[in-house]
Amino acid sequence: MTDDVRGSGPPSASDGPPRPGVSIATGAEPAVDQSFDGDSLYAVRATVAAHASEAGMPEGRVRNVVLAVHELVANAVRHGAGQGQVRLWVTGDGICCEVTDAGIAPAGADGASSRDAAQWPVEHGHGLWLVRKIADQVSLESGPSGTVAVASFHLGSLRVMS
Repeated sequence: MTDDVRGSGPPSASDGPPRPGVSIATGAEPAVDQSFDGDSLYAVRATVAAHASEAGMPEGRVRNVVLAVHELVANAVRHGAGQGQVRLWVTGDGICCEVTDAGIAPAGADGASSRDAAQWPVEHGHGLWLVRKIADQVSLESGPSGTVAVASFHLGSLRVMS
């Protein structure tokens, strides 16, 4: 299931799955291609912060990118298989980040839900709600083989939560 929340997002599942390590949007190699699990969240945040800053994003926007990617990665750890892959591309106008996991944990495993990620409730305090508020574009595709979350951030456009 695809959940595009803003604008025209990356290609949908009908376009076929992305090739590992290649941007689903541009075909370019990622600046970051890093595995993660529950013990590597700090490393992911530090890497994303360094690349967002290097791309020329203002400090407040860097914090937004790091927060959104952290929420997506934490969701993959908590609600997915407990590990995954984060890829980040620096484009001429911003950053595109993709977080993938290999599947949703069975119901009851550490309280994790087996529901489709795109159907998770979106309410105040929920990570996906936050990501939707601070990213310029967000899409989620989820199925039996895993979840792909993509968030894009334009240079300099600090989104204010309302």
